[in-house]
Amino acid sequence: MASLEPTISGPDETQTSRGIRTIPRRRLVLDRWNRGLIALGGQGVIALILAMFVFLVLEAWPLVETPRLGEADRYAIGGTSAVVLADPHLTHLATVDRDGTLEVVRRSDGAVVLSTPLLGAGTAAPDAGGANAAPAQNDEAMTAPAASVYRVFPVRQEGPILIASDDGRLFVTTVGFDIHFENNERVVTPTLGGIQQAQLDPSGAPVASAVVQLGDDSATWVGQLQSGEIVLHRVGIEENLFTGERSETVERTTLGGGDHAFAHWVMAPDQRSLYGATEAGQIAWWDLGEGGDPVEVLDVGGPITAMTLLKGGQTLVVGRGDGTISNFFRIRRALSENLTRVRELAPLGSAVVQLAASGRDRSVLALGSGGDLALYYATSGRRLWSGRSLLEGATTASLTPKGDSALLGGEGGVASVAIDAPHPEVSWKTYFGKLWYEGFEKPEAVWQSTGGSDEFEPKLSLLPLLFGTLKGTLYSLFLAVPIAILGAMYTSQFIHPSFQRVVKPTVEMMASLPSVVLGLVAGLWLAPRLETHFPAMVAILVLTPVLLVLAGWLWLRAPAALRARVPTGSEVVFFAIFLVVAWSAILEAGPAIESVLFGGDYQAWFFRTLDLRYDQRNAAVVGIAMGFAVIPIIFSIAEDAFSSVPQTLAAGSLALGANRWETVVQVVLPTASPAIFSAVMVGLGRAVGETMIVLMATGNTPIMDWSVFNGFRTLSANIAVEIPEAPHGGTLYRTLFLTALLLFAFTFAINTVAEIVRVRLRKRFGRL
Repeated sequence: MASLEPTISGPDETQTSRGIRTIPRRRLVLDRWNRGLIALGGQGVIALILAMFVFLVLEAWPLVETPRLGEADRYAIGGTSAVVLADPHLTHLATVDRDGTLEVVRRSDGAVVLSTPLLGAGTAAPDAGGANAAPAQNDEAMTAPAASVYRVFPVRQEGPILIASDDGRLFVTTVGFDIHFENNERVVTPTLGGIQQAQLDPSGAPVASAVVQLGDDSATWVGQLQSGEIVLHRVGIEENLFTGERSETVERTTLGGGDHAFAHWVMAPDQRSLYGATEAGQIAWWDLGEGGDPVEVLDVGGPITAMTLLKGGQTLVVGRGDGTISNFFRIRRALSENLTRVRELAPLGSAVVQLAASGRDRSVLALGSGGDLALYYATSGRRLWSGRSLLEGATTASLTPKGDSALLGGEGGVASVAIDAPHPEVSWKTYFGKLWYEGFEKPEAVWQSTGGSDEFEPKLSLLPLLFGTLKGTLYSLFLAVPIAILGAMYTSQFIHPSFQRVVKPTVEMMASLPSVVLGLVAGLWLAPRLETHFPAMVAILVLTPVLLVLAGWLWLRAPAALRARVPTGSEVVFFAIFLVVAWSAILEAGPAIESVLFGGDYQAWFFRTLDLRYDQRNAAVVGIAMGFAVIPIIFSIAEDAFSSVPQTLAAGSLALGANRWETVVQVVLPTASPAIFSAVMVGLGRAVGETMIVLMATGNTPIMDWSVFNGFRTLSANIAVEIPEAPHGGTLYRTLFLTALLLFAFTFAINTVAEIVRVRLRKRFGRL
């Protein structure tokens, strides 16, 4: 029996031998090359997608890395440190002991480069009110004994150091670091600012506790005398705008609340809000602009052992004797403003003795009496790191200006500890939960990456972006899916072939329109017209099904001779003309509809009745524009699916007595359903990833509201808006890559589910 395998002949041989057709060798070689190229192309696409996925993961991965603390670098400095400071580049450490002696050590070799009593530099002249005032010599003040060092509150890169003398005077100075370059090398020189003084009690009564805050042209002292009296002493410099003459103003006021013994004080940088805490557990808050009694006194339910204000001066962090740490800030409700406990941080194992706030973000370092040490991010409540103090017997702690190191001080030494926490504000709750931000009445999910001041805290919740992506997708598919699928069904099964040859290419050409053009038309042309004719447009949307039924009824009532002259499937012209005329009439009747239903102003009616505001660029505009972009994709695939159904199935159904509509709905549609489902999924993917239409046709506001009158922001549009302004390697930069990774994962999951469903539908309806 002769073999049926094809024989390979020479390159030019095309004749048959023994009845068997031979295949030219050149064709076989080309087929093998083509198969190899196709396989290589497919593998290249897979490799490219995989590389893109790996790149996104690598860029977003630092967000989930656990913060770490490095090894401690210890330096021996005499005395018990009450204050530890450092320059921004961490080349020098400065300490102030309990007696008011300043020592500065160079980290490179541990040498003490400066050691001097702070009061030895002199005190400020009486007319000095600014933080940068030049010191004046005063021998009596220079020899005044220093009783204690009370407080260090970071101002820019420096901290005002407050010293109280036995005769009731308060002295304040600043320790800074002059940074310049010599021979292309950085040179850091410690500097001591001018010393200012204040006498809270003219009789010289000692001060039990005090706080100071310095401004550019002002200084505010608040202290409680041993008698319990609370005194405010404020010095300011005012400049005449016309003559340039500067004059000093001095204010001395007695504040209420002296029935409490306040052991801890903090003052906001604006020198307006003052907080005092007692060891018994009460927190008092004063508005220094109003003066008088405390605005509010709050009992926290336990002894208060430490207190500080975070960057911006709004969030108060309170540590207690049982190791618990709480966040408070003022919340305005109705006509009152109240100090509210908003968050509890993970407690320490011992009493909190020191709270040090970062000058760059909302991080706070907590030191316990038992040697416990923990680093928190106050807004999210996340504990970044916890463990034992890296300096035995540490009694004070602070953070460097850049927040990249912790400084610890105790008896006979100080230590610096490197902090590796490049993205402390990030947590799963930050991205996918609700946080209670400063100034908000309740926890909310907010996206706001930038603000108008250095004290602004970025808010990076992805929930509004995910919500906006879902909202835009649903609104666009709500319009696109029924129009595209029903249009494809009608075009392939009912319309006359001559019209079909025009309609399908025309709709497919719509897919070639650039999305930026659609966004431009939607934002500049559609949005204002939709705002003007909104009631009429809603009436068109509601009445169109009724109009179609009415058009069909009128067509059936037309003379039979007329209908017989119209080829089957050409009645679509009559329907189109009828709808255009009806829609035009509804648009003309729009003002009357608005007057009857909404009293002549639908926007005011919506606001009064439903508390809804109409934004010109809203979800309705995006739904129409993005639906217009999605319709051609779904229509083209669905029409091919309907047309691919074997004619024998439809013929068999018609032969068994079913009419055309029953055949299409019960036979053709189920058979084509796998491909139709794929068409919808492809349209869904296009809607999810759409950028320019959403960017140009909405207010681009990241809010979570299903209202059709509000805008939204999607993941893709957010990337386009934010990436030009995101610092490379920063939290916002990596967060945008995380959103890109979410988009990638979402579309991958959608396509996977779509393929699974498509295969199952094919198996189910493949035997029809």
